[in-house]
Amino acid sequence: MTTGRRGGRGRLARTWSAAAVCVLALAGCSAQAVADGEGRGAEPGGRPTAGTHGTTGTARPKPSATPLKSLTGAHVNIADGQTVGVGMPISVTFSRPIPVAERADVEKQLKVTADVEGSWGWVKDRNLADGQRVDFRPRAYWKPGTAVTVRAGAGITRHFTVGRSLVATVDVRTHFMTLETAGSSRRIPITAGAPGMDTWNGTMVVSDKASRVLMDSRSVGYGDAYKDYYYYAVHLTTSGTYLHQNPKANTYGGRQNVTHGCVGLATGGPAKRFFDEVIPGDVVKVVNSRDTVAVGNGYGDWNLDWDQWRATSALG
Repeated sequence: MTTGRRGGRGRLARTWSAAAVCVLALAGCSAQAVADGEGRGAEPGGRPTAGTHGTTGTARPKPSATPLKSLTGAHVNIADGQTVGVGMPISVTFSRPIPVAERADVEKQLKVTADVEGSWGWVKDRNLADGQRVDFRPRAYWKPGTAVTVRAGAGITRHFTVGRSLVATVDVRTHFMTLETAGSSRRIPITAGAPGMDTWNGTMVVSDKASRVLMDSRSVGYGDAYKDYYYYAVHLTTSGTYLHQNPKANTYGGRQNVTHGCVGLATGGPAKRFFDEVIPGDVVKVVNSRDTVAVGNGYGDWNLDWDQWRATSALG
């Protein structure tokens, strides 16, 4: 392992600070949030939109060799002592946008210690301005059991552990989800987004989960289509994609896609069992759908290949 100065690409480099609440803050929801339960929310290009995440600016610091003021008030999405899934990036958000000229200096003050090859990369978060988020991502998923230490500047240190691997692959064409974990595999009937309201394609990462979430179609431009509580809700994107219990899956699971964009599991056993198993950082991949989820819509970092990801580092 090394702590490199090459954009976080060696066997490891750079650090980060954090508050435990950021898993929810970055995701833009809480257990009681009005969310796009059935909806995908919006990406640029005309899809329905959800609310934005408010931020406040601070005075612009001058680049220097001393710790930058830009690290003051920084937040990391992983709490000290937390156990996360193999797909969780280390995500640092700032109270104001970091100018392009300062981003390399910021990266130099973010250090990750772990037996992994990875890189920092600047991400345009869906609910933040450009320059307010930088993520660290390994080349491939974290190895289960990896111990990680993150340091941001002189005053912030976090330790976390990578748990067992859980990867769920949702095939919207076959209407089944294949769950692979701890060396076992099982298939679960699902119903996904109906034509025209397709579930995002691509790799998403669980940001949080809640036993009950109020979902309101008006918040995402679907009129009065639905407003109700949905249960065993696993949060996948900032725009409001969830994998959750849906009574429609009792009839259509394994047969047809009928939701407004979320992935529905049958009531009772299947939804609760999946909910009980997943932790933040677990991976959900959707295949055979349409548009790929944006990198900054939740934790979409894995939708860039390794060379593309490294190119987002300010250290080149």
